[in-house]
Parts: sequence; structure tokens; C-alpha cells
Amino acid sequence: MIADFFIWLNEAHGWNFSIFYDPFDRARFLTGLWTTLYLCVCSILASLALGLLGAWIAGGRSRLGRLLVRAYVQFFRNTPPLVQLAFFYFAVASLIPTVGDGFGGRSALISGAGWAIISFSLFAGAFNVEIFRAGIEAVPQATVEAAESLGYSRLQQYAYVVLPLAFRICLPALNNNLVNLVKTTTLAYAIGTPELLYAASQIWSEVLNVREMMNVLLVTYVGLVALLVWVMSGWERILRIPGYSR
Repeated sequence: MIADFFIWLNEAHGWNFSIFYDPFDRARFLTGLWTTLYLCVCSILASLALGLLGAWIAGGRSRLGRLLVRAYVQFFRNTPPLVQLAFFYFAVASLIPTVGDGFGGRSALISGAGWAIISFSLFAGAFNVEIFRAGIEAVPQATVEAAESLGYSRLQQYAYVVLPLAFRICLPALNNNLVNLVKTTTLAYAIGTPELLYAASQIWSEVLNVREMMNVLLVTYVGLVALLVWVMSGWERILRIPGYSR
């Protein structure tokens, strides 16, 4: 019935939402949606890990470690993400040896999706370092001293005392950065990764339904971002400490 409705909509009014009645177009669109979800989840998790690690090193005693983290943050914050993606995909990838594909040819060791995840993770991770660092610095020094008096090592203080409090403080800013990361995944189109925008462009180039596919893309990304915001907002409410924050 859904397919019949969209066929009628196309024939009667010229609104061609082919992904709802054409199995081939629908399969391409769903593949793009899955790829986008894969890029988002992997990039979010990797960027969070980089942010936590970078914030820990930035607050450490090693001067070299602090300088390296500072250089990393400045480099990835001050260059466009599309330029970074092109740098990894065209420059760094050329230095990595290829592997045999079993048919007499050679294939890249890291796929386009892999380079997109690496690039987006490093980009968002640079912002996460500063977000987590700000949250850590907002934790009262008396709390840290209390942990020291109980015999906690620096790693134990970070893992069991400082980080749980800092995470609650920096969740709103972290939410904004992760939303930007989800939207940044559309840049993977530039290196041929079959994410949503790439799949949609393939469909509209053949079916000539640019207007319809752009509307579908808009609604899909609004839904993805709304889902992320809902999850992060719920997480923020769950972790909120009464009297510690508003």
C-alpha cells in the first residue's frame, strides 16, 4: 500500500520518491543510511576515547606529552575537516602498502570508510580534549585532595573521582560537538564513501528527483541528530547530581 501511494504521488503530482517503491533505489538508500550510522558510531566512540586520553595527558607531569597534545589540538582545530580528510585519503594512504585481493590485483589496506573514521575521529577528538580538560579543571581541588588522602594513584583519581564529575559538567558542550560530528560525516562523500549523501546523489542523478531526495536527506539527518540529542539529554538527566549543577 505504501508503494502504491508513492507511485500514485509520482504519477498524479510529479513527486518521485522512488526509494519507497523501487527496490533498487531503496537498497542503495538503506546502504547509505547504514554506512552513515557506522561512520557516526565509530567516530563518536573513537573521538571520546581520544578526548579522554588527551585530557589525561594534558594534565600530566610530562612536558613532552603536554606539548604533543597541544600540537594535536591546534592542528586539528585550525584546519578544515575536508582538507584533513583529503590529506589522509590522498597523502597518508599513498604511504601505506597495498595488499593482494586474491584475484591478481592490489587493494588498499584501509578503505575509504576507514580513512573517514580516522579523519573525523581525530577532528572531533581535538575538540573533545578541550571539552574534557575544561570539565576536569571545574572539579573542586578539595575533591582531588580528598582522593589523594585516601591513597588513590593519579590514574585512580582520574578514573574514579575526577572523570565521573567532569563528565557530568562537560556533557552539554560534548553534546554540541557530537552533533557537529554527525553532520561532518557528509564530507565522506568527497572520497567516494557510500554514505547517505553519496547514495542520494546516485539516485537523483539517475531518477532526476533532486527535490525529493534533498527533502528525504533533510528529514533523515534531522532524525539522526534528534536521536543523538535525545540520548545525550537523557544521559545528562540520569547523571545529574542534585545540588551540584542546575
